[in-house]
Amino acid sequence: MHCWKKRLLDTLLFLLAAVVVGTATGVMAQESAGNGAQIKLEKFDGGLWLSAQVDFELAPVVEDALLKGVPIFFVAHVDVLRERWYWKDLRIAAVRRQMRLSYHPLTQRWRLNISHGDVQDAAPGLVLNQNFDSLLEALGPVKRIFRWRVADLSELDPGAAHRLEFSFALDLTQLPRPLHIGTFGQSDWSIARTVARKLEPEPGK
Repeated sequence: MHCWKKRLLDTLLFLLAAVVVGTATGVMAQESAGNGAQIKLEKFDGGLWLSAQVDFELAPVVEDALLKGVPIFFVAHVDVLRERWYWKDLRIAAVRRQMRLSYHPLTQRWRLNISHGDVQDAAPGLVLNQNFDSLLEALGPVKRIFRWRVADLSELDPGAAHRLEFSFALDLTQLPRPLHIGTFGQSDWSIARTVARKLEPEPGK
Protein backbone atom coordinates (compact mmCIF):
# COMPACT_ATOMS: atom_id res chain seq x y z
CA MET A 1 0.00 0.00 0.00
CA HIS A 2 1.35 3.45 -0.92
CA CYS A 3 2.41 5.64 2.00
CA TRP A 4 -0.16 8.36 1.25
CA LYS A 5 -2.95 5.78 1.13
CA LYS A 6 -1.78 4.29 4.43
CA ARG A 7 -1.76 7.75 6.09
CA LEU A 8 -5.24 8.49 4.73
CA LEU A 9 -6.55 5.16 6.03
CA ASP A 10 -4.98 5.75 9.47
CA THR A 11 -6.60 9.18 9.72
CA LEU A 12 -10.03 7.88 8.66
CA LEU A 13 -9.85 5.06 11.21
CA PHE A 14 -8.87 7.51 13.94
CA LEU A 15 -11.79 9.82 13.11
CA LEU A 16 -14.20 6.88 12.96
CA ALA A 17 -13.06 5.71 16.41
CA ALA A 18 -13.67 9.21 17.75
CA VAL A 19 -17.25 9.20 16.48
CA VAL A 20 -18.03 5.71 17.81
CA VAL A 21 -16.47 6.28 21.23
CA GLY A 22 -18.14 9.67 21.51
CA THR A 23 -21.58 8.11 21.70
CA ALA A 24 -20.74 6.31 24.93
CA THR A 25 -18.33 8.58 26.83
CA GLY A 26 -17.80 12.21 27.71
CA VAL A 27 -15.78 13.14 24.64
CA MET A 28 -14.20 16.56 24.39
CA ALA A 29 -13.64 18.01 20.93
CA GLN A 30 -10.74 16.72 18.90
CA GLU A 31 -8.06 19.26 18.06
CA SER A 32 -5.37 19.38 15.40
CA ALA A 33 -2.26 21.51 15.69
CA GLY A 34 -1.73 21.63 11.94
CA ASN A 35 1.79 20.28 12.43
CA GLY A 36 1.18 16.60 11.88
CA ALA A 37 -0.46 15.80 15.22
CA GLN A 38 -4.03 15.69 16.46
CA ILE A 39 -5.47 14.74 19.84
CA LYS A 40 -8.81 13.75 21.30
CA LEU A 41 -9.70 14.00 24.99
CA GLU A 42 -12.32 12.02 26.91
CA LYS A 43 -13.58 12.11 30.48
CA PHE A 44 -14.80 8.79 31.85
CA ASP A 45 -14.09 6.20 34.53
CA GLY A 46 -12.74 8.90 36.82
CA GLY A 47 -9.99 9.97 34.46
CA LEU A 48 -8.95 12.26 31.63
CA TRP A 49 -7.94 10.13 28.63
CA LEU A 50 -5.99 11.16 25.56
CA SER A 51 -5.89 9.59 22.11
CA ALA A 52 -3.45 10.93 19.53
CA GLN A 53 -2.55 10.55 15.88
CA VAL A 54 0.99 11.65 14.99
CA ASP A 55 2.01 11.83 11.34
CA PHE A 56 5.67 11.58 10.36
CA GLU A 57 8.02 9.68 8.07
CA LEU A 58 11.46 8.39 9.02
CA ALA A 59 14.28 9.80 6.94
CA PRO A 60 16.45 7.25 5.04
CA VAL A 61 19.38 7.95 7.38
CA VAL A 62 17.23 6.97 10.38
CA GLU A 63 16.02 3.78 8.69
CA ASP A 64 19.62 2.94 7.79
CA ALA A 65 20.66 3.27 11.43
CA LEU A 66 17.83 0.96 12.46
CA LEU A 67 18.83 -1.66 9.89
CA LYS A 68 22.37 -1.53 11.27
CA GLY A 69 21.08 -2.48 14.71
CA VAL A 70 20.82 0.95 16.33
CA PRO A 71 17.58 1.25 18.37
CA ILE A 72 15.76 4.57 18.33
CA PHE A 73 13.50 6.02 20.99
CA PHE A 74 10.31 8.05 20.69
CA VAL A 75 8.91 9.96 23.66
CA ALA A 76 5.37 11.25 24.19
CA HIS A 77 4.83 13.64 27.09
CA VAL A 78 1.71 15.23 28.56
CA ASP A 79 1.45 18.02 31.13
CA VAL A 80 -1.88 19.07 32.64
CA LEU A 81 -1.72 22.58 34.11
CA ARG A 82 -4.18 24.56 36.22
CA GLU A 83 -4.19 28.14 35.03
CA ARG A 84 -3.62 30.83 37.68
CA TRP A 85 -3.79 34.56 36.92
CA TYR A 86 -1.85 35.53 40.03
CA TRP A 87 1.10 33.13 39.64
CA LYS A 88 2.64 30.68 37.24
CA ASP A 89 0.35 27.85 36.18
CA LEU A 90 0.30 24.84 38.49
CA ARG A 91 1.24 21.47 37.01
CA ILE A 92 -1.20 18.93 38.43
CA ALA A 93 -0.29 15.91 36.31
CA ALA A 94 2.60 14.80 34.09
CA VAL A 95 2.89 11.50 32.24
CA ARG A 96 5.48 10.15 29.85
CA ARG A 97 5.50 7.28 27.36
CA GLN A 98 8.74 5.94 25.88
CA MET A 99 8.79 3.75 22.75
CA ARG A 100 11.97 1.86 21.83
CA LEU A 101 12.09 0.58 18.24
CA SER A 102 14.75 -1.88 17.09
CA TYR A 103 15.49 -4.28 14.23
CA HIS A 104 16.90 -7.78 14.68
CA PRO A 105 18.79 -8.91 11.55
CA LEU A 106 18.90 -12.54 12.65
CA THR A 107 15.11 -12.90 12.73
CA GLN A 108 14.49 -9.99 10.32
CA ARG A 109 11.78 -8.76 12.66
CA TRP A 110 11.07 -5.43 14.32
CA ARG A 111 10.59 -5.07 18.06
CA LEU A 112 8.75 -2.29 19.87
CA ASN A 113 8.96 -1.78 23.63
CA ILE A 114 6.50 0.69 25.16
CA SER A 115 6.88 1.85 28.75
CA HIS A 116 4.82 4.46 30.53
CA GLY A 117 4.25 5.97 33.93
CA ASP A 118 4.40 9.23 35.81
CA VAL A 119 7.43 11.37 35.04
CA GLN A 120 8.16 11.80 38.73
CA ASP A 121 7.97 8.06 39.39
CA ALA A 122 11.39 6.41 39.47
CA ALA A 123 9.85 2.99 38.77
CA PRO A 124 9.96 1.92 35.11
CA GLY A 125 6.19 1.48 34.92
CA LEU A 126 4.39 -0.99 32.72
CA VAL A 127 6.19 -2.33 29.66
CA LEU A 128 4.56 -3.70 26.53
CA ASN A 129 6.65 -5.72 24.06
CA GLN A 130 5.51 -6.36 20.48
CA ASN A 131 7.12 -7.93 17.41
CA PHE A 132 6.37 -7.01 13.78
CA ASP A 133 7.29 -8.25 10.33
CA SER A 134 7.80 -4.80 8.80
CA LEU A 135 8.81 -1.28 9.77
CA LEU A 136 5.46 0.07 8.59
CA GLU A 137 3.62 -2.24 11.00
CA ALA A 138 5.97 -1.41 13.88
CA LEU A 139 5.41 2.33 13.45
CA GLY A 140 1.64 1.92 13.75
CA PRO A 141 1.50 1.83 17.59
CA VAL A 142 4.11 4.60 17.71
CA LYS A 143 1.99 6.97 15.63
CA ARG A 144 -1.37 6.08 17.19
CA ILE A 145 -1.96 6.43 20.92
CA PHE A 146 -5.35 5.16 22.07
CA ARG A 147 -6.91 6.05 25.41
CA TRP A 148 -3.93 7.02 27.50
CA ARG A 149 -4.96 8.07 31.03
CA VAL A 150 -3.16 11.36 31.60
CA ALA A 151 -4.87 12.65 34.79
CA ASP A 152 -7.45 11.77 37.43
CA LEU A 153 -10.61 13.85 37.30
CA SER A 154 -10.28 14.36 41.05
CA GLU A 155 -7.15 16.43 40.32
CA LEU A 156 -9.08 18.87 38.11
CA ASP A 157 -10.75 21.81 39.84
CA PRO A 158 -14.20 22.08 38.17
CA GLY A 159 -14.24 25.81 38.77
CA ALA A 160 -10.86 26.52 37.15
CA ALA A 161 -9.49 26.53 33.62
CA HIS A 162 -6.81 24.00 32.74
CA ARG A 163 -4.41 23.54 29.87
CA LEU A 164 -3.11 20.29 28.43
CA GLU A 165 0.20 20.22 26.57
CA PHE A 166 1.08 17.18 24.42
CA SER A 167 4.50 16.69 22.86
CA PHE A 168 6.03 13.91 20.76
CA ALA A 169 9.65 13.64 19.65
CA LEU A 170 12.49 11.39 18.60
CA ASP A 171 14.76 11.24 21.65
CA LEU A 172 18.29 11.78 20.34
CA THR A 173 19.80 11.61 23.82
CA GLN A 174 19.21 7.84 23.80
CA LEU A 175 21.38 7.28 20.73
CA PRO A 176 24.94 5.92 21.10
CA ARG A 177 27.22 8.84 21.86
CA PRO A 178 29.13 8.94 18.52
CA LEU A 179 25.84 8.91 16.61
CA HIS A 180 24.30 11.40 19.03
CA ILE A 181 27.09 13.87 18.32
CA GLY A 182 26.83 13.27 14.58
CA THR A 183 23.11 14.04 14.48
CA PHE A 184 23.45 17.48 16.08
CA GLY A 185 21.77 20.05 13.86
CA GLN A 186 20.65 17.49 11.26
CA SER A 187 17.00 17.99 10.32
CA ASP A 188 16.69 14.36 9.17
CA TRP A 189 16.75 13.34 12.83
CA SER A 190 14.29 15.99 13.97
CA ILE A 191 10.76 14.73 14.71
CA ALA A 192 8.84 17.05 17.02
CA ARG A 193 5.08 17.50 17.34
CA THR A 194 3.23 19.60 19.91
CA VAL A 195 -0.41 20.33 20.69
CA ALA A 196 -1.76 22.63 23.41
CA ARG A 197 -5.40 22.37 24.44
CA LYS A 198 -7.33 24.57 26.88
CA LEU A 199 -9.87 22.91 29.17
CA GLU A 200 -12.55 25.37 30.24
CA PRO A 201 -14.26 25.23 33.67
CA GLU A 202 -17.30 22.98 33.92
CA PRO A 203 -20.59 24.77 33.11
CA GLY A 204 -22.35 26.13 36.17
CA LYS A 205 -19.26 25.87 38.37
